[in-house]
Amino acid sequence: MSVQHETAPAAETGARYLLAGGQFTAVSRTVRTNNPGMTADVADRIVAEALAFVAACSRPHSGGLRPSRTVDEGWHALILHTKVYAALCNRLGGFVHHVPEPPDPTRHDAGELDRTQQAIHAAGYRTDPLLWLPPTDVGIPVAASCEHSEGGGEGTCTESCSFSGPN
Repeated sequence: MSVQHETAPAAETGARYLLAGGQFTAVSRTVRTNNPGMTADVADRIVAEALAFVAACSRPHSGGLRPSRTVDEGWHALILHTKVYAALCNRLGGFVHHVPEPPDPTRHDAGELDRTQQAIHAAGYRTDPLLWLPPTDVGIPVAASCEHSEGGGEGTCTESCSFSGPN
């Protein structure tokens, strides 16, 4: 199976194209439901960023990646749509696992967020800097409150996720 990262002009459309319109809308609605008062535009931005993160995690040699707390909110919403998430991971070449742990801002390494954004850019997507703030900077308040640990084992993609696939 080939990994389909270049099926659309990512730099122009962002990662949003990775889901059909109704699927994207459903995941965005989950973000809004989990975060009362959040606008649809902000929820859409968070979901698009989470999609770019998952796409970057699915690429070979993508170790050391970690979502921001805000992007993690979109990832959580995406994972809740299990059929959508499984199909997305399948299209990307394998399953990207979420490995949570309790939050601890003292563990934060700003370099991890920088490396993650660079990997997203290398995968052909833009990033939204307002969604990549450190855990000590509230930025856009979200319900997600986990940070991540090493996935361990074969196929480990990042400290925030592990990848199971042929890559």
